[in-house]
Amino acid sequence: MAQALGDRRHTIHILAPAGSHLPLAVTLEQVAGALQVPAQHQTRDQPIMLPPNSVLANMWARVRQLQAQFEVIVNFAYDWLPFYLTPFLHRPVGHLVSMASVSEVMDQAIADVLEQYPGTIAVYTRTQAATFPFGDRCVYLGSGIDLSLYDFCAEPEDALCWLGRIAPEKGLEDAVAAVNVTRTPLKIMGQLQDHDYWQRIQTDYPEAPIEYLGFLPTREMQARLRRCRALLLTSRWVEAFGNVVIESLACGVPVIAYDRGGPSEIVRDGQTGFLILPDSVEALIAAIGKIDQIDRAACRQQAEEEYSLGAYGDRVEQWLQQVAALSQV
Repeated sequence: MAQALGDRRHTIHILAPAGSHLPLAVTLEQVAGALQVPAQHQTRDQPIMLPPNSVLANMWARVRQLQAQFEVIVNFAYDWLPFYLTPFLHRPVGHLVSMASVSEVMDQAIADVLEQYPGTIAVYTRTQAATFPFGDRCVYLGSGIDLSLYDFCAEPEDALCWLGRIAPEKGLEDAVAAVNVTRTPLKIMGQLQDHDYWQRIQTDYPEAPIEYLGFLPTREMQARLRRCRALLLTSRWVEAFGNVVIESLACGVPVIAYDRGGPSEIVRDGQTGFLILPDSVEALIAAIGKIDQIDRAACRQQAEEEYSLGAYGDRVEQWLQQVAALSQV
């Protein structure tokens, strides 16, 4: 979003936790403090808690100090505090809700803001929005990437790719089980978040043709991804969008994804990949067997038409212009 808006000469000031990095010519101010517990790792009825010296609280204290310099504030945090603070700020706030419904408290906080400030809640996809009782009143933004960072590959190697956080909700074990049958090498990339989970997969499938390549920068990641026959996406929860899907398409790599969540709105079934029965290893195996039917050039074309920074910037700019037009008293 910062790159898309920066290309249009908007002034951008980003607040982020200490240690953050963004390779763009925008102001990035790092804020110290303790991180929140991720919402997807809590139960639906769990109360809201802030750690001592909360980085989220520190960032929004800084927002109050800076707000007069800007036309609009954009919140990326899927947490209760920014929604609660919205009526107390003197500048309009646009909230990009990054996940499907996972918390009763969050659902209520978002609904309260939407009731008072219509048009200020954006989501990635209709599928994500449908998990909320107010989903039909959200703005759908999709996502976008810098396509110049992704190179098209017409002739892949005999390998598949799995890309994402290594954690139970991402369902890596299904991809491993499938290649254990097909004997197709599987290149695994992403943050190793749950070491015990990763160890269990290796123990359960000791002979599977898998290789963990690490959590790589974009250039290195796409250099390996683009040489694969397909990306396997096996999430067990409702993904709000799935940036790995459009990264794969940008490389010309078809996507085999469970027909669940955001990916079901991205993948063109039978044209740029296959949408299959969720949680079915058998369906994964069958789709792998026919992946060469997909035209890899069609994958790149879809990324260019729908997910370029230009297309994404149009959607974001229109939304923020609407948010900025609101007045908060």
